[in-house]
Amino acid sequence: MLSSGGGAAMARIAQMLAGIPHSVPLSTVNRQCSSGLQAFASVAAAIAAGQYDIGIACGVESMSMDDMGSVKPILNWDAVGASPAARECLIPMGITSENVAYQFGVSRHSQDAFAAESHKRAAQAQANGWFDKEIVPVAVPSKEGNTTIMVDKDDGIRPGATAASLSKLKPVFKAGGSTTAGNASQMTDGAAAVLVMRRSTALKLQLPVLAILKSYSVVGVPPAIMGVGPAFAIPAALSEAELRVDDVDVFEINEAFASQAVYCAQQLKVVEERKYFGDGAVLLCILYSCREPHVRLPPLLTSSFWLTPSPRPSTLLTPSSRSRQRG
Repeated sequence: MLSSGGGAAMARIAQMLAGIPHSVPLSTVNRQCSSGLQAFASVAAAIAAGQYDIGIACGVESMSMDDMGSVKPILNWDAVGASPAARECLIPMGITSENVAYQFGVSRHSQDAFAAESHKRAAQAQANGWFDKEIVPVAVPSKEGNTTIMVDKDDGIRPGATAASLSKLKPVFKAGGSTTAGNASQMTDGAAAVLVMRRSTALKLQLPVLAILKSYSVVGVPPAIMGVGPAFAIPAALSEAELRVDDVDVFEINEAFASQAVYCAQQLKVVEERKYFGDGAVLLCILYSCREPHVRLPPLLTSSFWLTPSPRPSTLLTPSSRSRQRG
């Protein structure tokens, strides 16, 4: 999302480094935080249309190299200033979180409690080794530059975090606000990929079918409260799949900010422990473009999709407009 040139050079370089022949076509997309998910949807649509049988949908983001404030957009500022709707597109995401909390009455306590539960679940998953098979270790230079560190696990998890400890943190986007470093996603680097193919091809290659894409939906919401997207995209995806909320075993709603995650879960009435599992982005990071559909059994998921682990019926669904880290 943040890369110059739409990430085309980075994607092509990754293809060459992976040993994929230059004859294999490649394209990049930008749907902001759901770019990786859009790549997945685009590949699936192309397969369904008969354009090819196998595709790899990927997403990548390096926030340490391209932070959100490093490049100013080139705009006709007079025209933008004359349009209230256009001006809202420039509102910082942290402020949109504050807008959601204020407009829908999401308290600071509920945000901190949600974030604490996010840390708790991720810590348990990490301790149980549930992330191990989906993370590829990466060697990175140390801050000093004289040694190499092998990164093989997410390091933003705080196992001891509680609502009480998080309540001590100060708001970071607005004086008197409720969004803090503890109940918002961190900034980090990451990449993800998913292999998508026609079922007949998977069977021919004797590859296990982990999930089936049933529907995909994207909705538009006011830019000033962009985080509420899941509350509208999930019903749309369910409707397309001819399903109801009660038909779904597990929801994964993006956690860019606890404020919007709490609101969306309440709006959809999926707050029960049995049904609602956040994806841990409060601590694992939103990671913009690199969010990909990740399938775990028992599964969790990601962004305006309805996926079913195969052959088990009905499980995953997701929001839209936002993202997740590992694939």
